[in-house]
Amino acid sequence: MKYLHLGRDTSIEVEKIVGVFDMDMTTVSKHTRAFLRLCEQENRVVNVSHDLPKSYILYDYDGEYSVYLSPLSPSTLLKRINDNEEESHTDISTYQPERI
Repeated sequence: MKYLHLGRDTSIEVEKIVGVFDMDMTTVSKHTRAFLRLCEQENRVVNVSHDLPKSYILYDYDGEYSVYLSPLSPSTLLKRINDNEEESHTDISTYQPERI
């Protein structure tokens, strides 16, 4: 199992990520804002950012979608995902998330 560190000691399984989105670029759409508002009303938003989030991650937890708000940019998160794929032999029990 591969994990992605999102910030503030929060990691999620890479295989369950539906998408990684730029907060500024995608929240221009009223549909996206409505979706995020609905998720928040249903307590399906996890904020792992002390500041304004730069990205959000749509996560499928056994058919239930959650949204993670991250202080990391989508490009940083995608780079970490790609780095994880290259290091598929990494033992997660010894994994130490990179601190920014």
